[in-house]
Amino acid sequence: MTTIQRCAWAGNDPLMQAYHDEEWGVPQHDSRMLWEMLMLEGFQAGLAWITVLKKREAFRKAFAGFEPKKVARFGEADIERLMANPGIIRARAKIEATIRGAQIYCEMERAGESFDDFCWSFTGGKVIKSDGGKVPASTPLSETISKELKRRGFKFVGPTIVYAWMQAVGIVNDHSAGCVRRH
Repeated sequence: MTTIQRCAWAGNDPLMQAYHDEEWGVPQHDSRMLWEMLMLEGFQAGLAWITVLKKREAFRKAFAGFEPKKVARFGEADIERLMANPGIIRARAKIEATIRGAQIYCEMERAGESFDDFCWSFTGGKVIKSDGGKVPASTPLSETISKELKRRGFKFVGPTIVYAWMQAVGIVNDHSAGCVRRH
């Protein structure tokens, strides 16, 4: 039996392995998905990614499929509904940040700015390929993107969260040197 070599963080959990093999580090150019992943990374703050991953389908259901136009219209009743939902991470500040993030996304769209173009503008549309060695918690680029997201009003977008998001959506290829997904 052949063993597939993956990044160590994927471990032995089938859900983490599938996420690693099928999603993590794959360049993402769907604006809505880029936004969804940024919001989910914000929910991860202070927690392990597996916690969010296990709840992702419940998040999608609770947040109207992460359709920004729908989430942007969420009000206090929706916040209370989400706070009572045991299937998601019930952190009011993170829920409110997601609603505000949807509003900002919609404002950008109304102004003719694609979230995809915005996200990839920082690298000229190119993937940054690391050396496959030690992975930083943040970089000068994640600090720059974090500052711009915060300037626009996004929350839970510090440099470490932004770097994790950059890895997840393939802006950075941080697969380890021996990983089958490094290519």
